[in-house]
Amino acid sequence: MLGRLNHVAIAVPDLEAGCQVYSAMLGATVSEPQIEADHGVTVVFVELPNTKIELLEPLGDNSPIQAFLDKNPSGGIHHVCYEVEDIIAARDHLKAEGARVLGDGEPKTGAHGKPVLFLHPKDFCGTLVELEQA
Repeated sequence: MLGRLNHVAIAVPDLEAGCQVYSAMLGATVSEPQIEADHGVTVVFVELPNTKIELLEPLGDNSPIQAFLDKNPSGGIHHVCYEVEDIIAARDHLKAEGARVLGDGEPKTGAHGKPVLFLHPKDFCGTLVELEQA
């Protein structure tokens, strides 16, 4: 069911500083910031040869990323995103296996303009998992 690793998301308290780490210190190509109001974040993508790193900054105090940063003030890995061919089939299979889909269980549009779902970290070895339709 799982396809390739799409990205690893890192929550950061300061997006500009995070971009500097990846561009100046590590020499990576970093995208322009994108506001994702539906998800309560501003994101950039760090392009790597085999995947991406997504840097997430909270967009307002009600952002789920703000809650993460309240517990982890320096930031840290927030989630991993895997591609799936058919997000509805993947959701239905995972629910049948007992996995919990967060939110209302319906896909939302993610930062790449594709349907995404999030899976409860307690069901996946303590890791928040995002599924993105390939």
